[in-house]
Amino acid sequence: MVKFYDPKDRADQARVEAILRGKGIEYFLLPEPQEGIGPQQIHVAEEDLPFAEALLRKG
Repeated sequence: MVKFYDPKDRADQARVEAILRGKGIEYFLLPEPQEGIGPQQIHVAEEDLPFAEALLRKG
């Protein structure tokens, strides 16, 4: 798994999670290394990274 996205707030995180779920991309969340940066980092499988990035650009 690789870091895919670092959301700025919970709404941004929910938006990205919905996009990934809608296309069946598995992901997991890790807490930010420092408090106050954002909610959680979103990680995806390395092989899903190009597709996930393309989906996010379409938005």
